[in-house]
Amino acid sequence: MRTILRSRAVLATLALTTTLGLTACGGEHESDEGGLYNRGRLSIATGDTTGVYYQLGGGYADVISKNVRGYQATAEATGASIENIQRVVRGDSDIAFTLADVAGEAATGKHSFDSPQPIRALARIYNNYVHVIARTDSGIRSVADMRGKRVSTGSPNSGTEAMAVRLLEAAGINPKSGIRRQALSLPETVQGMKDGTIDAMVWSGGLPTSGITDLMTTVKTRAVFVPLRRELPKLQARYGQIYQPTTIRRNVYRTPGPVSTILVPNVLIVSPKMPDNLAFELAKVIFDRRQDLVRVHPEAENIDKAQAAKTEPIPLHPGARRYYFGG
Repeated sequence: MRTILRSRAVLATLALTTTLGLTACGGEHESDEGGLYNRGRLSIATGDTTGVYYQLGGGYADVISKNVRGYQATAEATGASIENIQRVVRGDSDIAFTLADVAGEAATGKHSFDSPQPIRALARIYNNYVHVIARTDSGIRSVADMRGKRVSTGSPNSGTEAMAVRLLEAAGINPKSGIRRQALSLPETVQGMKDGTIDAMVWSGGLPTSGITDLMTTVKTRAVFVPLRRELPKLQARYGQIYQPTTIRRNVYRTPGPVSTILVPNVLIVSPKMPDNLAFELAKVIFDRRQDLVRVHPEAENIDKAQAAKTEPIPLHPGARRYYFGG
């Protein structure tokens, strides 16, 4: 009899624990297979250590840890966009920074992705600017001039790499055979530009990117920004209006004048398995504590709640949608 009563007590305790666990995650309708989000730890996939993703990711991790009850977040340096999407899909990261072009392709299974990937958006955030820089002694004044040159196309599986490949193709250059390609991180690329072991580089990032500031401050007149006027129409024809014309103001990197370039939005993504209540809180804290993020990097000033839900074709996470639209 005692054995039967003890078994019933254990079963009751397990049932209560399960109920409380589901309540903490926001209800049974939310998918949190295996209780992944009950652990209280969140990993944020960012990018190169001298890029804006990493800086803002660290700031976002800090505001989450201080303001989202029950969670501690950590920013992880990565190869950026494509790798970050892969990390979220595998469950290695909970939140990720990524360019909207490659994230849109991941959501729809186009171009860089063979099939639609299970990702959801928390928010559209600030915009990235494409930086194409060449050493003045390389003779490069356009993307077409990169043929046969030593070019860093960015970290493998990054949004920068995807953009570099597309720019080269738009200029009629085969990215595999038309250049002496070097797939390097931003710190490695900057050092190569300083040393003269790289002729030109591509980078996609916010303004200012500390690694680019370091490069332009160090080399001064020995490097020049390459304008991107000819390539944009070809990119838009193939990939759509996600790519827009813009300029980098002369005061950002102390260039002789404004630089014609291309703008690409950034988004924060998560898994569809994330509980609705958690996604709600992660979206909310961005705007509740935006000034804390601005103190980390000025690009946070450009995170606009009125634009944050415009993540198509990446579906908004239901929890984020509830934050922006109620219900």
